[in-house]
Amino acid sequence: MSLRDWSDRQGEEPNWSIRLEFGLVAALVLGSLVIAVVSLVWAAAASAHPGGLAADGCHNDRKNGGRHCHRAQAPQARERPPASGAVNYANCAAARAAGAAPVRRGDPGYARHLDRDGDGVGCE
Repeated sequence: MSLRDWSDRQGEEPNWSIRLEFGLVAALVLGSLVIAVVSLVWAAAASAHPGGLAADGCHNDRKNGGRHCHRAQAPQARERPPASGAVNYANCAAARAAGAAPVRRGDPGYARHLDRDGDGVGCE
């Protein structure tokens, strides 16, 4: 295209397909920005505050004092009386209190819930 042809085309109306393409690109960019802003705001609102929770789902509330819970407290494990002479410990604290820790696989009182890493030795 020569310079004369190019200058002649400057006075023509822009092609409608170019306008449509520009409109679509602008809509996609604007939509993406809106989605990004909404995601950031939503994420900030979802996490009320950072901070670790204890095993019971609670933590210390430094701002207001006291303790603050986010989920229902887990029911406390109760020791059941041994059935038919078998020894069962509800948790490692009970096994330690009975003087049985560490409990090895095959020993009375060994149970899978006492052996976190699965190496055959519970309450290590």
